[in-house]
Amino acid sequence: MPDNGRVNDVRHVLVLPDRDAAEEVAEELPDRFGVTEEPQLVRDALAGEDDAEDAQWLVVVEDPDARLDRAALDELATEHEGWLEAP
Repeated sequence: MPDNGRVNDVRHVLVLPDRDAAEEVAEELPDRFGVTEEPQLVRDALAGEDDAEDAQWLVVVEDPDARLDRAALDELATEHEGWLEAP
């Protein structure tokens, strides 16, 4: 098996109801979890919906060392009416 230099390729996706919630979660990640890489915010329109009101926002957190606690991330998302997507 070739060694590509990366031991883990862990990515956490937190699903939030709106952009404000996603931005708040992204701002809390460094203080609560020591995240140093800026999380990626992604608008995720629901299938078949064109209305911006039907969009969810994703906060994508790279975790190359697999050190972040999934339960704690899910708790953070839940505090903002969201959830942590299953791997």
